[in-house]
Amino acid sequence: MFGRRITLFKLFGFAVRVDASWLIIAVLITWSLAVGYFPQKYPGLAAPDYWWMGVASALGLFASIVVHEFAHSLVARRYGLPMKGITLFIFGGVAEMSDEPPNPKTEFLMAIAGPLTSIALGAGAYLLYQAVRESWQPAGAGVVAYMYWINWILAAFNLIPAFPLDGGRVLRSALWHWKGNLAGATRIAAAVGSGFGLVLILLAVWQLMAGNFIGAMWWFLIGLFLRGAAQSSYQQVVIRTSLKGEPVRRFMNPHPVTVSPGISVQALVDDYIYRHHYKMFPVVLDTGKLAGWVSAQQVKAVPREEWGRHTVREVMQPSSPDNTIGPDQEAAKALAKMTRGGLSRLMVADGDRLVAVIALKDLTGFLAAKLELEGDESAAALAGLPG
Repeated sequence: MFGRRITLFKLFGFAVRVDASWLIIAVLITWSLAVGYFPQKYPGLAAPDYWWMGVASALGLFASIVVHEFAHSLVARRYGLPMKGITLFIFGGVAEMSDEPPNPKTEFLMAIAGPLTSIALGAGAYLLYQAVRESWQPAGAGVVAYMYWINWILAAFNLIPAFPLDGGRVLRSALWHWKGNLAGATRIAAAVGSGFGLVLILLAVWQLMAGNFIGAMWWFLIGLFLRGAAQSSYQQVVIRTSLKGEPVRRFMNPHPVTVSPGISVQALVDDYIYRHHYKMFPVVLDTGKLAGWVSAQQVKAVPREEWGRHTVREVMQPSSPDNTIGPDQEAAKALAKMTRGGLSRLMVADGDRLVAVIALKDLTGFLAAKLELEGDESAAALAGLPG
């Protein structure tokens, strides 16, 4: 789901990151508030006032979303669900879970915590607005008014039973409790979410025909995002369910092609990349210790005429938890690492020793075969998964 991310700060042990897509949306939010919403709501102010109101409101929305996601994360931690952090991305944020909730109760409490927090934030902003509306300048009071309004809108929108919105997760928890099947509950909730996204796209068309370009733009983008997020979320559940309990060692290649850090980049290209056609090669020292990995991407950073003057040691990436995994860990974790890092292969390590290599194509091939053989209707959810 995420592209390039920047870590902003850490709070309560959670890393707060921002995805590059959110920066674009922040600019659009500021612009739409400064040229659309505030001039209509508070006519007669100077142009710079509208712009600082837009910036302040965008920052307030940012803070509100962070607090909303913190509520999800703190409840998840309370019930023992590991959380990796919070990432702000296009149209909101997400509390990053390393696994699905263990039961419907945890899912419900996690989901409802966010909207309840937004309602409370809105109530606090409303009380502040009532206290300062007569004494503050219209611009300052207008920003406070926007904060109570936007938090209540955020709560109401998230309570819509369209997965992966919070209301959709509440719906999934109820279906999960009733049906006793997480994948089946997710399929229904995701279908509702995808349908709601289509409704928003149709609303965008109607708004455009009515001459409301800004409104049409937002409804179209949100609808498009919700449809994609619903399918992606369902896909993740199908993958986790299918790979649950399957160890990495079942899929790994115990005889990987490795390279020495002392060979030249030219030798790497001629004797390994062109010969074996792999995108990544583990780099192993003469002592047998795993040093890191090298790929065609690192080679491309070296001018072709200098390949013979540089060694693999100079261009390789060191081994780290992001590109290695243990042989007894779940294959679902390997797939998550590959997806997060944009990798097609991971090194399987036992301590500082290379054991094997696991490839993305082996995991996706297993998933496709398993779902087809078991007649699982959710196989269609894997249609967009890379092979």
